[in-house]
Parts: sequence; C-alpha cells; structure tokens
Amino acid sequence: MDMRITSKGQVTIPLAIREKYGFLPETDIEFIEKGNWIGIRRTQGSKPDQVDRFIQRLTGSATGRLTTDEMMELSRGYAAEG
Repeated sequence: MDMRITSKGQVTIPLAIREKYGFLPETDIEFIEKGNWIGIRRTQGSKPDQVDRFIQRLTGSATGRLTTDEMMELSRGYAAEG
C-alpha cells in the first residue's frame, strides 16, 4: 500500500490499520527505526481500552428516535437475556 507524505510531513494511516491497532484520534505514537525499516506503535499509557474503541465506533451512528427511558428499558431487557 503506497502512501504519500504531504508538504506538512503528514501521512494518512489507512482506516483498516487504525482500527486493527487502535490508533484513535489523540493516540500518542512513536517511530521505531531498525536499519532501513521504520515502524510506528502506540506509546506506553496511550493504548485505548476496549470500551474506548467501542464508543469511538458507535459515536454518531444512532439514527433512531428513542427516549432515554426507552433506551434504558431496552438495555435492561438485553442484560436480562445475556
């Protein structure tokens, strides 16, 4: 997968890679150099947890018009079944 560096030194990390490795907005990363190879990884302490990734995926995805009470009722029903 070829990428191009912008005039500001920026590169877009493809969505599939961001999702696979949890590179969410505001994630701190570091570059690792080994010979002529360069990699990136999250820095210590910046790893988003499973709840953060779940919330990030769902943000802005609701399309229904449920009231808060209706949502609570549905979530309680789901918890009782699970």
